[in-house]
Amino acid sequence: MYQVLYRKWRPQVFKDVVGQPQVTQTLKNELKAGRIAHAYLFTGSRGTGKTTCAKILARAVNCLSPIDGDPCGECEICRGIQDGSILDVVEIDAASNNGVDSIRALREEVNFTPAAAKYRVYIIDEVHMLSIGAFNALLKTLEEPPAHVIFILATTEVHKLPATILSRCQRFDFRRIPPEDIAGRLRYVTEQEGGTIDEEAAMLLARLSDGAMRDALSLLDQCLGRSKQIDVKVVNEAAGLASREHLFTLTEALRDGDSAKALAVVDEMHRAGKDMARLCEEWQSHLRALMLIKTMHDARRLVAVTDDEFTALEKQALSVRLSVLLHGLDTLQETLERMYRGGDRRTAFEMAVLRLCCPELDDSRAALVRRIEALERGLPSHRTAQPAAQPSAKEPTAAAPEEEGPPAAFAAPASPTPPEPAAHASKSPPPSLQALAAAAEPLTEWPEILQELKQYSRTVAAAFDGSSAYTSGPYVLIDAQSELAFRLLREPAQRDGMRRAIQKVTGRTYKLGPYRPADESAQKAADPLQALAERAQAQGIPVVES
Repeated sequence: MYQVLYRKWRPQVFKDVVGQPQVTQTLKNELKAGRIAHAYLFTGSRGTGKTTCAKILARAVNCLSPIDGDPCGECEICRGIQDGSILDVVEIDAASNNGVDSIRALREEVNFTPAAAKYRVYIIDEVHMLSIGAFNALLKTLEEPPAHVIFILATTEVHKLPATILSRCQRFDFRRIPPEDIAGRLRYVTEQEGGTIDEEAAMLLARLSDGAMRDALSLLDQCLGRSKQIDVKVVNEAAGLASREHLFTLTEALRDGDSAKALAVVDEMHRAGKDMARLCEEWQSHLRALMLIKTMHDARRLVAVTDDEFTALEKQALSVRLSVLLHGLDTLQETLERMYRGGDRRTAFEMAVLRLCCPELDDSRAALVRRIEALERGLPSHRTAQPAAQPSAKEPTAAAPEEEGPPAAFAAPASPTPPEPAAHASKSPPPSLQALAAAAEPLTEWPEILQELKQYSRTVAAAFDGSSAYTSGPYVLIDAQSELAFRLLREPAQRDGMRRAIQKVTGRTYKLGPYRPADESAQKAADPLQALAERAQAQGIPVVES
């Protein structure tokens, strides 16, 4: 008879348990030291190894020849417990045996000594399902059981257990298994089953399992049923998922307010037989990844995707506002709840798409925030549209007298206390700017700031293409190859637009300055002939090169 993968590859020793070192190492140390408690409580989300560790512990305490805290798996006790011929290890499902009578029968059984093993072990799964009367009946036995009895309680909802039960157990918390660990285990199991799985498909299965190894192995079982060579396409077909391209397209339609494009994608997915609730969940997960990328300095470890897909997510995150993402997450969560209450799922999802693409049709708070933000963003853009288009025409006249001054000239109006008042009179950067540059750190949000600047003026944003920026104390130091960028920032309107864009993205108000590292000024100072030639050209004296 065929055995499903999560049963076939259930770990038999503690070292094979994936992603729970805080539990397995402690249990091994206690077993080696002979410090065996009378009651254990294993708590955590589904599929993280609670029942597996309980079974390993039941064999380890009774093993005749334990190896470094692990059961040997070869002695008659280990084999008997494994095949069910030794009845001293009892598994009880509390969901179906949750009454007082079941616990009273258990209390009578614990008085009998083990038939073959050293300990009688009771594994009570989903213990939170016991009734209040059953808990009360278990209290005294759980506190002072006979010396030959060990209780192992397992639950996914530890908050439902009475405090009197919690205080009588040694508690172990099982964490969600990291996606990287799940992907590694999936690759190993696939190889043992004679198949192959690529990295992207393994990470997709790990992300879908949500930290549960059992769920991941069940999905892998379905994929191997379709093909021995597993890629992302096989995973999408086996799990009924939307392809990543559809999710990116839906998000682009949300960003652009293109409801027709979004509804066309929904229709295509529906005709392909995709479940609308699953599509809604996948899109919600996609928007969550974009939200994390926009709000965190480094969201890589929280977004369980491949490197290529993460790069694509980063690129899309720059073009979508945070208010749009929050509106999407809020609306999709409400839509999922409506779907599960009943009704036509396709209609519910299409209504959500329309409200997201046309926020004026939505009366929720998130939609109002989007509309207010759009108004605020539109007002300064409308008022400064004409001045933003004029810098190129003013360059030959207004900016000509400043060509001999350093680009740092725009830093003076940015703050009532400029770094160096004498900046206009000197050809080299002021010492204070050199000190700021020496302590500067890269501004990672600079690409997003330039995207925000495009909302204010595309002309100004285009002047900063290929530039970079650094933060140093209260200053943002801009490193641009184009002199036009610095000339634009000498104008108060353009400088204020840049500061507003920086504040919008970073949440802080910075002063502006040029990035001029010390080695650049030293290089200029080391070439006196070049400096002399520049002064001669400034005075109109011809210079002849030899």
